Order: sequence, then structure tokens, then C-alpha cells
Amino acid sequence: MRRRDFITILSSAATWPLAASAQQTERMRRIGVLGGVAANDPDGKAFYAVFLQRLQQLGWTDGGNVRIDARWAAGNAADTRKYAAELVTLAPEVILAIGVAVEPLLQATHTIPTVFVIVPDPVGSGFVDSLSQPGGNATGFMMFEYSLSGKWLELLKEIAPAVTRAAIFRDSATTAGIGQFAVIQSVAPSVGVDVSPINARDAAEIERSVAAFARFPNGGLIVTASGLWVSHRDLIITLAARYNLPAVYFGRFFVAAGGLISYGPNFPDQFRRAAGYVDRILKGEKPADLPVQAPTKYDLVINPKTAKALGLNFPSTVFARADEVIE
Repeated sequence: MRRRDFITILSSAATWPLAASAQQTERMRRIGVLGGVAANDPDGKAFYAVFLQRLQQLGWTDGGNVRIDARWAAGNAADTRKYAAELVTLAPEVILAIGVAVEPLLQATHTIPTVFVIVPDPVGSGFVDSLSQPGGNATGFMMFEYSLSGKWLELLKEIAPAVTRAAIFRDSATTAGIGQFAVIQSVAPSVGVDVSPINARDAAEIERSVAAFARFPNGGLIVTASGLWVSHRDLIITLAARYNLPAVYFGRFFVAAGGLISYGPNFPDQFRRAAGYVDRILKGEKPADLPVQAPTKYDLVINPKTAKALGLNFPSTVFARADEVIE
């Protein structure tokens, strides 16, 4: 072997571990996740699993070529802000923000690309400039425009015509909570229902508020979209049954747990599509260039067993429109 070839081989052998290490570092990317529900919430876990599964199908495996740092706030606004700040300091390349977690996260960073899901009216909330041209560091999949909230009150009146009073579970700590309640208020006179907010922050306050509301007849409940109410859904469903209050919910998982009726988007589909946006951002695209997408389908889900326990019969028009009947 010639001396020159020998030196070349030695040089290559010496630099190979460094090159391999550099390649391995380049393959490991970083994703942040901020959710408003508890880490052990069964539906939250199921939705998150859909996101991870779709990421894997797109070639991203947690602990393989990507590291995912997740934080779950369990409906606590202070924890949501704290975890948003923590994730920003970790400097991930993109963050998945779920529901009420979006607002504090976008307050914590104006630069880290963010993909959101389950967000009502992101334009009205100020998260993006427009649906077609988000314009900043965030884009994603909106849950609905605030106008959908009025349909919950109309639906409550349709299934329980005797209702003249409705208590609205409103998360007053979020822009979305305030916006949803405002629309419901605007619709109330047209359907002949007086509405009042429930602004409780914990289980004890929820119990006291519902008990006080139920002291007078002809009442019903509307549970607007918030991670806070998701965290307390079993309690809310129990109280609705205890006080014989018909209730309309924003998500199917309430009805699956024993609630009466829900109308809202398909959440697993949002998480599946969000993984696609995360993939595109990791490959170099910018949130400002990815349009916010609306739900492709809204689901009406009913529980006849719960209706019977409340002494209600779903109108034939509601049965005809139902996408799913949970017995």
C-alpha cells in the first residue's frame, strides 16, 4: 500500500465517528406538545395517540428521529402558562398546542412554529390574521367559528321544549370561553331562553353552581368548549343526571360517558391532520404559508338511554340527523 493511500485511510477512520455522530444529531428533531387536559385523561390520550400514530406513518418516531416533550395542564390556567414558558425554553422546532393551551403559548413565543387543534374561531381570537393566510408563527385546525355556539342553545330547546333557563359552562379565563358565551347570549331571545354563566374553576364550585341553578324549574345546561370542562366531565354529567337537567355538550366523549347529546367536530381527525402539518414544518415549510383548515364534518351524537332517564324523547328530526346513537 502506498504511503498516501494509508494516510487517507487513517484520516477517514479518525473522522468517521465524528461524521456519524453529526448525522445522528441531525436526525433527532424536537417537537413540543401543550395540552389543556390531564395527562391521564382517556380521551386526551386517545387523541394524542392518533397524532403519534400519524407522525410515525410519516416517518417520525418519538425517541428515534424525533424527541417529543409533552406538558398537560389538567384545566389549570396557571399551569398552562407555566408549561408554555417551559416548552419555549426547550426551543423545539414546532409545538402542537391543544385547545385552551394556544393562547398562553402564543403569548410566550412569537417565533416557534405552532400547530393548533380544537380551537374555536382562531381569527376572532387573534391567533391568526386570516384562515387562508395565517401570517404569523401559528396555523392549524379550527374547532368551529363562534357562531356554532348558538346552535347548542337551539338544539337544547329542540330536544327539551319546556326549558326556559339555561346555565352555560363558560371558561371566563379564555377568549374562547367569553366568545362562545357571547354568541349564546345573542341567540337566547330568539328561542325564549334566559341564559346565565357558570364560571366555576374547581369541582366544589361546579357542584355549588349547578345545585343553586337547579333550585328553580325548567332549566338546562350547555357545556362550551374548554379543557376545564373536559377535566370535570364525569362530575358535570353526574350533576346533570342528579338534578334532571338536559344538557348539550360540545364533544362526543361527553355522550359516550353518559351525557345526553353533543354537536361538534371530529376531534381525532384534527389530530391526524395536525401531524401532517407538523411533518411539513419539520421539512421546512412555514406556518404562515399553511392555511388554517376548518372541520370537514360535524357530528351529532345522542344517547337515548340518558334521554329516557331524564323523561325526554328525542324528536324524530333529531334522530334523523344523528350521526351516532350511543346506547
